[in-house]
Amino acid sequence: MSSVVETVLFVFGLVAAGYLAGVTNYLRVEVGDAVAEFAVGVALPLLLFRTMLGADFHGAAPWAFWGAYFSAAVVTWAAGQILIVKGFGRDARAGVVGGVTAAFSNIALLGIPFMLGVYGQEGFETLSLLLSVHLPIMIAASILLFEIVGREDGEKFRLGLLLRAFLRRMFTNPLIIGILAGLLIRISGLQLPGLVNRLVDAVADVAAPVALFTLGLSLRKYGIARNVKAGTALALIKLFLMPALVLGTAWLFGLPPLTAKVAVAAASLPAGVNSYLIATQFGTGQALASNGMTIGTAMAVITTTMWLAIAQAVFG
Repeated sequence: MSSVVETVLFVFGLVAAGYLAGVTNYLRVEVGDAVAEFAVGVALPLLLFRTMLGADFHGAAPWAFWGAYFSAAVVTWAAGQILIVKGFGRDARAGVVGGVTAAFSNIALLGIPFMLGVYGQEGFETLSLLLSVHLPIMIAASILLFEIVGREDGEKFRLGLLLRAFLRRMFTNPLIIGILAGLLIRISGLQLPGLVNRLVDAVADVAAPVALFTLGLSLRKYGIARNVKAGTALALIKLFLMPALVLGTAWLFGLPPLTAKVAVAAASLPAGVNSYLIATQFGTGQALASNGMTIGTAMAVITTTMWLAIAQAVFG
């Protein structure tokens, strides 16, 4: 068994362990919510904070990286949105949820430990470049599109309300706070006391396994509801179309080998809980997002391994 396959099975094995703990009621839903709050609110932000302090981003080509990734995300989002509206006859608001679910990779709970396991610290540092802009861009796009499709005839475009909603989401998000705090301290040149570094390390070191176990618990909570066909279609777009597009754009943009492989791997990951949270916030498409996330995560055990092998063959 190759090390990559073993790493994929290990990563998704921890997800499966969390799901099993939930489905057997070994851990209650409330426990899962509490563990998720710890993972997203404390452990992962501190891991990102530590990474921002000491990462070496030289040679990562961030602008080309972002361009290759998000140009593919735009096409994938459009495909998911059109599919839900035209193919499944849902309204425009549900279509936005379809777009989010098709293009919003789970690069936090799943992507962070995944990159650490497959590409090591250097791969995770490259992923951090994407993390720093991924959430703001995807959240801004979803808020903007919901504002556009949700307006009544003759209703004015509420730019001020839109900006306030976006800024509130960004500057209360623990992951963004962790990234910004690490960058600010790095720029300032301040050195953290040894005790503080030890405390950060103690929590950051458990972030990856806790995040994966939490993801499994969350899949048990959200589960598979109605609209299974639509959710499956969105999962297929997410797991096949988006990584294929990123593979092509990474080659066209001439990304360095590691950066290209990280981009493809990130694109190959299934949708995460953010798509469901966005659907819940706007009151539509919750089943679409839940099914796309749950079905996609189950399928990704095979599809992500496939895309890792293809990326390795193309970029070396």
